[in-house]
Amino acid sequence: MISVKAEPFSFDFEPGEVALIVIDMQRDFIEPGGFGETLGNDVSHMQRAIAPTRNLLALFRARSWPVIHTRECHLPDLSDCPPAKRDRGAPSLRIGDPGPMGRILIKGEPGAEIIADCTPIDGEIIIDKPGKGAFYATGLGEQLEKLGIKSLVFAGVTTEVCVQSTMREANDRGYNCLLIEEATESYFPHFKTAALEMIRAQGGIVGWTAPLGALQDAVQSQFEGQIA
Repeated sequence: MISVKAEPFSFDFEPGEVALIVIDMQRDFIEPGGFGETLGNDVSHMQRAIAPTRNLLALFRARSWPVIHTRECHLPDLSDCPPAKRDRGAPSLRIGDPGPMGRILIKGEPGAEIIADCTPIDGEIIIDKPGKGAFYATGLGEQLEKLGIKSLVFAGVTTEVCVQSTMREANDRGYNCLLIEEATESYFPHFKTAALEMIRAQGGIVGWTAPLGALQDAVQSQFEGQIA
């Protein structure tokens, strides 16, 4: 059992029952010229999550623990994109429109791909999702069950939308969920702060949060102890 110093209290997990879920680290959300920027957002906020997420990926890969990446994207004919989602608000570009990195949030287009710093490696699972939560209309639940996973560590964007939505879905399905604080971001820093507080409120009503260093220290301590 590995015990991480987290909020609101220690997050404990078995090494053979944990997986990392990296939410939507996609070009359209993080890079200049993508969908996020066309909505009027400052994408520099999102880029703060890149290095911590890369380090988190390295931690899981070093232990050969399962890694799952998600991409929010839609079929080219938009048959899986409700008009209520596509038509909301007044952005300069909408889902499916031609953009600087191909059609916005369309599967297979350059903008829908995961950024280079977080590119999946062979053997890692990629889940394409049409909604905010990663369990909706995907095979994520079946994949986790097949792997025997009971605890989930989260990274990705945005904290208050797709990350929190997926954590809530996972919580409802009985998973223990830990969000790594530096490895998630929002276009609005105060939204991230509020989301972290909501997740760990009332004794961890949705889950736990912790800095990356706390997880790194816990893992190192566990495996150094085994070697000794």
